[in-house]
Amino acid sequence: MTDLLALLWAPFLMCLVLTGIHAYLGLHVLAREVVFVDIALAQIAALGATAAFLTGFDLDSPLSYVFALGATILGALVLALTRSRERHVSQEAIIGVVYAVSAAASVLLVANAPHGAEYLRAMLVGNILTVSGRDVLAVAVLYAGVGLLHWRCRKPFFLISNDPERAWREGWRVRPWDFLFYASFGVVVTSSVRIAGVLLVFSYLIVPALAAITVARTTRDRLLIAWAFGAAVSVLGVGASAALDLPTGAAVVCAFGASLLAAGGVRALVRRRAPVG
Repeated sequence: MTDLLALLWAPFLMCLVLTGIHAYLGLHVLAREVVFVDIALAQIAALGATAAFLTGFDLDSPLSYVFALGATILGALVLALTRSRERHVSQEAIIGVVYAVSAAASVLLVANAPHGAEYLRAMLVGNILTVSGRDVLAVAVLYAGVGLLHWRCRKPFFLISNDPERAWREGWRVRPWDFLFYASFGVVVTSSVRIAGVLLVFSYLIVPALAAITVARTTRDRLLIAWAFGAAVSVLGVGASAALDLPTGAAVVCAFGASLLAAGGVRALVRRRAPVG
């Protein structure tokens, strides 16, 4: 039991770090109605890392991270430039195209590479069990820096997320602010995908925020609920992974799905039993 706890403490702490930043960003994503932006940027990061892999760099090397981050920043620029006041085309549709092309390009790049299938699987589900205490500290410092940036820029970020028409009307430079938002978002996603994989990163971004907005109205309450939900599911997922000898990332993703379904069922039951009037 002691050996098991020694193995899992760093992955669990990393899950808490992921919860802290992704639950907050998820509130923005849901308000902007661009649910798949995270998975699109994650796939762009994976494409950049794949290019580095084929060039001869290991997945965990600094240059692989530079490739992934550079690709993600370009993706952030595309998302910022495609934002317009008059929505002739849904930005979600553009995000879907970006994701599909990035995923297809990654498959093409590794089609003839040795162990290409294993590489794609690693990018999809990650390997959070291998993180160390040093990894947790480095990522926590990086995400704290991103969090500080968002705190300093909270007024334009929340205004553009919640009421973009008002932001345009008041003369805010929406596209530059959008680029800053998506670029900082991309830094987070690029770092998270290397650790946890595309699926787990998407789950941490969307599920806690989705659970929170169904029961709370203010940003503060939603953030607190999202953090609590993400932390509780992390305990459940990591614990199930250890007890049943399952892949940790996949176990946490499934725990998120089951927990969201259970929370929705409980909420529906409570509303059904509540007195009318």
